[in-house]
Amino acid sequence: MWLALWEERTLVKTWAMRGTLHLLPANELSLWHAALSTSRRYLKPARWQNHFGITIAELDRLTEAIGAALDGRVMTREELAREVGRLTGSAAFGTQVAESSWGTMLRPAAFTGRLCFGPSVGQRVQFTRPDTWLAGAGRSLGPPVDPQAATAAVTRRYLAAYGPATVHDLARWWNGGGVATARQWIASLGEEVCAVDLEGTQAWMLAADACEAREIPTDRSVRLLPGFDQYVVAASCHAQQLLPGDLRSRVFRPQGWISPVLLVNGRMEGTWRHEIKGSRVEVAIEPFVKAPVWVRRAAGLEAERLGAFLGCTPSVVWKS
Repeated sequence: MWLALWEERTLVKTWAMRGTLHLLPANELSLWHAALSTSRRYLKPARWQNHFGITIAELDRLTEAIGAALDGRVMTREELAREVGRLTGSAAFGTQVAESSWGTMLRPAAFTGRLCFGPSVGQRVQFTRPDTWLAGAGRSLGPPVDPQAATAAVTRRYLAAYGPATVHDLARWWNGGGVATARQWIASLGEEVCAVDLEGTQAWMLAADACEAREIPTDRSVRLLPGFDQYVVAASCHAQQLLPGDLRSRVFRPQGWISPVLLVNGRMEGTWRHEIKGSRVEVAIEPFVKAPVWVRRAAGLEAERLGAFLGCTPSVVWKS
């Protein structure tokens, strides 16, 4: 991953859906920037005025200054704050960049293609501008994309990965709200999508996937999903339907942490962790319910896959 992010620059680290950090393909950044530019979540005047004491006009000025400061440069937050203050002639703008909690002041710049992450210096993060950063490795953001075409592409990809999904699922995945917008995005795909009944709730799938899903056999499956796996992220609103009891807090932990999960037939039936000890990797699994022999055997095969990836000999420990 280090190679892809900082040397080959085929991946870019930036704020995206829900204002959270993502790794995005470099040659698709223009698609994501076009879609993110339609989001109004971070452009509500009352929110900025009440919480940060800044108007939308001032936010636009600050965002443009961030893009100018990072043109062809890689900066720590402190360096960026000083340069923004110099460019705008406003010490207050510099202070807002320096003290921006969770990067809130920087996200509009990320959404509009003016900011992404650069390689860290020790514990300090650095920022740069995507276009000049990628150009340094002979790459580009990709061709410009019309915002409406971008949101259609994003919706199509979301349903391909997560369908069947409700409009609430799409709204939450994208920006934490905006059900009306999610409904419009799905409707814009026309006959590409179809409604399906999901235990009494209307959900949506790509029509081609719905036809294929009817033919899929119901095979047993066991997976050791990593932390923050997208299957688990997407299931957060209806996790109780995929857990054997009131165990949500074991998976969705404080401060946004999402545990690695033992997935059995699509249900979250435990958590797990791993520790590398020399040439061995120990995989410790904590099941929520008693795991039958076939689950333990299949989980062992998953541990072998992890061991092969890490170049280690795996061992599995089941915690009671």
